[in-house]
Amino acid sequence: MRDSKESLPVVLQAPGATIRSTQWGGMAVVYAQYAKGTDFTPLIKGLKDDLCQCPHWGYVLKGALHLRYTDGREEVVRAGDMWYAPPGHTGWCDEDTELVDVSPEQEFDQVIAHVRKQMQG
Repeated sequence: MRDSKESLPVVLQAPGATIRSTQWGGMAVVYAQYAKGTDFTPLIKGLKDDLCQCPHWGYVLKGALHLRYTDGREEVVRAGDMWYAPPGHTGWCDEDTELVDVSPEQEFDQVIAHVRKQMQG
């Protein structure tokens, strides 16, 4: 199977953020673009511990992704880095960022549905 990033359906569009995704073998395959200043923390409020509970495996194409975990530990993954974020995290971008991430489809869909509700007010 293959897709180009441009052919993936947009599953979430917000000011400064575009998330495109498809499903392959029970996994959500994501191409995301985030503008400088994007912060996921307010959008995941209301999930367990107010943190994303979906695991993500990814690769940063451009920019950097800051991650904070349940235990308070923080790390920054930058262009060229492969990364894993276990359940219980939030993230933000201090610069324009593009990444690819793979996540279990069911958990990813639950988080996206929650974010959509948060965006609607």
